[in-house]
Amino acid sequence: MVETFPVTKHKNTVQLAGFGLGLFLFPWVAQRIPYLDHYMDVMVFVGIYSIMTIALCLLMGYAGQISLGHASFFGLGAYISGVITTKYGLNPWFCLVVGMVVSAAVALAIGAPSLKLRGHYLAMATLAFCIIITIIFNETMAVTGGPDGLAFIPGIGIMGYALDSVVKYYYLVWGVVFVVLLVCLNIIRSRVGRALRSIHGSELAASAMGVNVAKYKIWVFVLSAVLASVAGSLYAHYLNFINPASFDLFVSIKLLIMIILGGMHSLWGAIVGAALVTFLSYEWLQYFEEAEVMIYGAIVLLIVIFLPGGVVSIPEKVGSLWRR
Repeated sequence: MVETFPVTKHKNTVQLAGFGLGLFLFPWVAQRIPYLDHYMDVMVFVGIYSIMTIALCLLMGYAGQISLGHASFFGLGAYISGVITTKYGLNPWFCLVVGMVVSAAVALAIGAPSLKLRGHYLAMATLAFCIIITIIFNETMAVTGGPDGLAFIPGIGIMGYALDSVVKYYYLVWGVVFVVLLVCLNIIRSRVGRALRSIHGSELAASAMGVNVAKYKIWVFVLSAVLASVAGSLYAHYLNFINPASFDLFVSIKLLIMIILGGMHSLWGAIVGAALVTFLSYEWLQYFEEAEVMIYGAIVLLIVIFLPGGVVSIPEKVGSLWRR
């Protein structure tokens, strides 16, 4: 069965316009409807996770490379920004860039050897990396604060304008999401996107057609790691506190659940999945405690069996049933 990837230019333009308008108006609507007001905080986290799910969608949905370690790059960005700003008082934006550079270097260092592996072997390599980074975060107490976490991380501002409210930070985070989405949509419509899809279909066939498989696999892995680092920096400066539990293996698995639930082969599905799982975690499943993991497992099982294309494939399936 050949996978299909929606890349229609006109359709994406209309979707982007509606998406941008909805994002811009949401705070205005939420402030006037009491029931929605407390969702502003959750929407900030939805935006942060959306940056990572878009990155994972490129890596897994389009290039077909399995990663269980993206929470580690999320943590690298958060801790680099948090430690440098807290201990040395440097500008948060400079620290965000430093986190991007370090994450790119680390991704290149582990990507070059590990991306020679395929399937489950690649997943195990990234899983090992995630475990190692979590141990480092826990054990380097003098720098990271260890299991107790790192507190008093300063907020972020733009040209002296402090983003000291949820609404202001909402616009920052979703502005970044919009830019990342726009860039990634253009990537998948480009020659690079066609190369990634060919690698997903068959690395051997892609290589036979002249695609530099190793180069594109490393490139998309590094790009996804950099985007995860950006999300981590935004996360740290929003909460002003981080600890290793926020970047452990379960977070990596939750990211996979997001793109599976939304639709692995759609950037829009990545955002939908991030929204659904974030609301489940922060609002709807908080009373189930340990049973939360079981519920996530049941959701993934049902999606894989009955809706392999994710939630974004529902309109297409309904339309198909209607035509029948």
